[in-house]
Amino acid sequence: MEITSYGGTCLRLKGREGVVAADAYTAHVGPTGRGLTADIVTYSHPDKQVPLGLDGRQLHQRGEGIKVPSSLSSAFLIDGPGEYEVHGVLISGVRTFRDESKGAERGTNTCFVYELDGLRAVHLGDLGHALNEEALGEIGAVHVVCVPLGGALSASHAAEVVAQLEAHLLVPIAANGNFDAELDRFRHEMGVQASEPVGRLSVTISSVPQETTIVVLDPRGRT
Repeated sequence: MEITSYGGTCLRLKGREGVVAADAYTAHVGPTGRGLTADIVTYSHPDKQVPLGLDGRQLHQRGEGIKVPSSLSSAFLIDGPGEYEVHGVLISGVRTFRDESKGAERGTNTCFVYELDGLRAVHLGDLGHALNEEALGEIGAVHVVCVPLGGALSASHAAEVVAQLEAHLLVPIAANGNFDAELDRFRHEMGVQASEPVGRLSVTISSVPQETTIVVLDPRGRT
């Protein structure tokens, strides 16, 4: 599996089975997609910059500007809980919230688990609370945790969530502009030094670290 960052919480996860773009909001990739190619696009929460229609759905074409392989007419879009198999990629969406008040303050969130190359990676989106037993059971065992920092989830709660998931490979993602400060706090909470930012992370079943490892991705160095 190869993971690259497009800024914010937007990641591209590439495996032999297919390519997933997580949280490819226009704020991160722009109207032209910034060269992002994907078979599948997942969205963890509504885009606050886009108004809702009368049916409660957002008034824009999600996935616009994202390139797809020539064999496909458009990327497959997923924005809610459930179990999916798309182009050979297994995906589970788990309902959570963006605050500690069951969504009363900031709304709902979907954590997505992707199975690529025999690895299971969870993208927590803009999670705002520790996970309950039901959510933990739905997420299951994972090898990689993409954890949001700088949003509603404090560094101490982020460390708590990571401990709940019992994964060793951690990829911090920027829920908002406080990312750098929260990353320092998160490293302190975890007692682990992060790597120097890298353009991309390539990981296989055999290379998953046995000790807790934090890998910071630099969206500017992805190419």
